[in-house]
Amino acid sequence: MTPAINLLKKSKVNFQVLKFKHDPNSLNYAQEAATKLNLDENKVFKTLVIDVDGQLFVGVTPATQQVDLKLFAKSAAGKKAQMADKNSAQTATGYLLGGISPFAHKKRIPILVHKSAEKYEEIYVSGGRRGLEISICPQALIAITNANYAIF
Repeated sequence: MTPAINLLKKSKVNFQVLKFKHDPNSLNYAQEAATKLNLDENKVFKTLVIDVDGQLFVGVTPATQQVDLKLFAKSAAGKKAQMADKNSAQTATGYLLGGISPFAHKKRIPILVHKSAEKYEEIYVSGGRRGLEISICPQALIAITNANYAIF
């Protein structure tokens, strides 16, 4: 199991693990999960590592949306945001790109969850490996990760 799944088990929250065969040619990981698992793509959220004024943040946002980096910076009380480089993202989280989970990072990283998650009873996020999704209540995700809702 992954660190994310181990943390969720330890936290004793309700969650479900969903698996699919990842296509190594696919680069849109969240969209691939939605398609292969036949999920509502509005409920599949991608986990992005974003650099805001030199500090890393994690953004958990619907797979169907592009992140507005200006809004993300504002939500993080910063001025400028850009996608973190691959090595920084992987080192800070302990996960490979395409498998970055919002749970159990190597380093403590502030997390912002797109406000649209509030309207769902469950959302799907990466389980910490390509081809592994977790179904979880957004409020549980917020509680476990100490995240905040934001619009970005």
